[in-house]
Amino acid sequence: MARLWSRQVPVVLLALGAAACNWTPVPGLARGEALYATCAPCHGEVGGGSQKLGAPAIAGLPRWYVQAQLEKFQAAERGGNAFDTTGIRMKSMSWSLDLPGDLESVAEYISTMAPARPAPVLAGGDVQAGQAAYQVCAACHGPDGKGNEAVHAPPLVGQSDWYLLSQLHKFKAGWRGANPADTWGATMRPNALMLDDAAMANVVAYIQTLQ
Repeated sequence: MARLWSRQVPVVLLALGAAACNWTPVPGLARGEALYATCAPCHGEVGGGSQKLGAPAIAGLPRWYVQAQLEKFQAAERGGNAFDTTGIRMKSMSWSLDLPGDLESVAEYISTMAPARPAPVLAGGDVQAGQAAYQVCAACHGPDGKGNEAVHAPPLVGQSDWYLLSQLHKFKAGWRGANPADTWGATMRPNALMLDDAAMANVVAYIQTLQ
């Protein structure tokens, strides 16, 4: 009997090992929360972002937007410019979401997080002039800055002023929105090209007044 059992043990262990190799996590909120542990070092435990690391506030962003941006990073539609060091880092991180449902799960979890309300850190900017310039932005992002899924425009309210300014500069420089495959990013770039540094600061200052 002992000899028979000793022969069966390796077989059982092999079967268990094979089952473990074939195990796939169940997509959903629980999986997304577990995956967020890889996002937290840059974006923060509560998703408030980090200016030092160039990581935006992401807590409470719409699921459709987070998922779309992760897909862009995975396809190198974002983070493909050699000067965009933070984008390159995010692109590399996005590749870790390599199991079925991972990308959707983390996007779902982030959308359930309490929205971050980062305090403004930039000085200057003419709010009144920014309000006038924002009329161009309102066509897609809405007069309230809360975004529009139909035109793939994300919400702007609740986002760090330093991040909004950095992205305008990236669009203008061609670090973002220049990839032909990034259809919606390409619609944003011409708007950024119309703004000089002062106008960018003005429009960001105005966005910070929106609730």
